[in-house]
Amino acid sequence: MSEPAEQSAEPTVLVLDAAPPPRLGRLTGRAHVVHADAHTLGDQLPYADVLLVWDFLSDAVRRTWPGEGPRPRWVHTASAGVDHLLSPELAASDTVVTNARGIFDQPIAEYVAGLVMAFAKDLPGTLELQRQRRWQHRETRRVAGTRAVLVGSGPIGRAIGATLTALGVRVALVGRTARGEVHGADELDGLLPHADWVVCAAPLTDATRGMFDARAFAAMQPSAHFINVGRGALVVETDLAGALRGRRLAGAALDVFAEEPLPPGSPLWDVPDLVISPHMSGDTIGWRDDLAEQFLDLYDKWANGEPLPNVVDKKRGYVHSHD
Repeated sequence: MSEPAEQSAEPTVLVLDAAPPPRLGRLTGRAHVVHADAHTLGDQLPYADVLLVWDFLSDAVRRTWPGEGPRPRWVHTASAGVDHLLSPELAASDTVVTNARGIFDQPIAEYVAGLVMAFAKDLPGTLELQRQRRWQHRETRRVAGTRAVLVGSGPIGRAIGATLTALGVRVALVGRTARGEVHGADELDGLLPHADWVVCAAPLTDATRGMFDARAFAAMQPSAHFINVGRGALVVETDLAGALRGRRLAGAALDVFAEEPLPPGSPLWDVPDLVISPHMSGDTIGWRDDLAEQFLDLYDKWANGEPLPNVVDKKRGYVHSHD
């Protein structure tokens, strides 16, 4: 829609669309729902009370958020990360931002556990030998008793930690600051040399951008595996590729990339011992309906004037937890 939404007695919910659209039938008679794309979003923002960022891969919110004047009072993104929408103007405003915290935790944890098991049991090698019709007996690795360093102490990181712990992996959880059983970021250098698995599930902030670089990979054991399910920009991809090509790491898996979709001409496709998946670690059957239901539950609270959960600390760039 290119024309501004008409004023309504009902709150106006603006949806930055992606296919398939969210199921918002519960809002019928309670809200005026308007749809926009990346080209029309800027014209619609001043007329909306609520913005649902359904197209969570778009940077349209960051590009078009108004600095002054009317703007949505609440923005909800159907994603865990908020780096794609937090412009300086939005961060400085009084608009409340919430995210999809809680939806992706266990699916991503299962995905990471699957990768750990696949690496330990050399499933890629088994499939390749099967393709070649070769009977080649090998010994594989026991997972129980291995060590994992898990960077990112939010709900996703904690779910990954709990799932790996259930497999017998000894997990060191690393967060921004030390608290309880969580190690601080300043302890990471001392933990990396002892890890069999290094898993990145951190939010993307100025402090974490490019944190896994040549220096970090050099600190890891040559037998270690690296997995990133956080954000692509957390990793210097050329440095990871160099570590794998030089056999300074045993293997890696990336579910997120600096550029998405990953172009067909990207050199990453040809890096040995690298598993590439298309940003799907949290996307299980029915995940879109789960996201829509979460937004509708939050809308009920917002409409009733109740405090919203999942409120993002816009200075930190993520939902801050004190536990």
